[in-house]
Amino acid sequence: MPYIRETIVTTVDRHGKVHIAPLGIIAERDGWIIAPFRPSVTLDNLSEVPFAIANYTDDARIFAGCLTGRKDWPTVPVDGCPVPRLDAALAHSVLEVVDVQDDGVRPRHFCRVVAEETHAPFTGLNRARSAVLELAILVSRLGMLPREKVETEIAYLAIAIEKTAGSDEKEAWGWLMQRVNDHFAHEDAKGRDVHARPEGIVPPER
Repeated sequence: MPYIRETIVTTVDRHGKVHIAPLGIIAERDGWIIAPFRPSVTLDNLSEVPFAIANYTDDARIFAGCLTGRKDWPTVPVDGCPVPRLDAALAHSVLEVVDVQDDGVRPRHFCRVVAEETHAPFTGLNRARSAVLELAILVSRLGMLPREKVETEIAYLAIAIEKTAGSDEKEAWGWLMQRVNDHFAHEDAKGRDVHARPEGIVPPER
């Protein structure tokens, strides 16, 4: 199985407009593969400006925000790179695309690491942040997964939120759960996949 690191990837178009997207980058040899789906802004940007920043952050709100229409996160310039990094990054890697394997679904961009820098200390693991990340992945696949699987996984992830979440994690969880509930409500309105939701599958109080 490939080693995948969940990151926030920043890219720019030829005019310098920044795009922020949560992506799992794939380790290969001494670099990383970025494999965005077609169509996507990240894919278009990499074809115009073949650089990206892999931002390593523990702010769960950014992962949740990017999947719920909240994409305006502060960035700062990176010396010698046309792409900025997230201001909230604990560390970042500058990636340069050196090879592209075309694909009708997910072109694979092999990137060499040009530079890396650390900006703030990592202060420890938090189960609620991991739960938000897992829910973000579920939200990105709502149209592909059975409703029962989504609800079962959310019920388990909610335990970590209830026990360990701070205000940021609760806010991020709430954004994602609103998206989940909106999706199911839309399916119910069309008469699809109608089931009662398990107890506890609601956003925690903020």
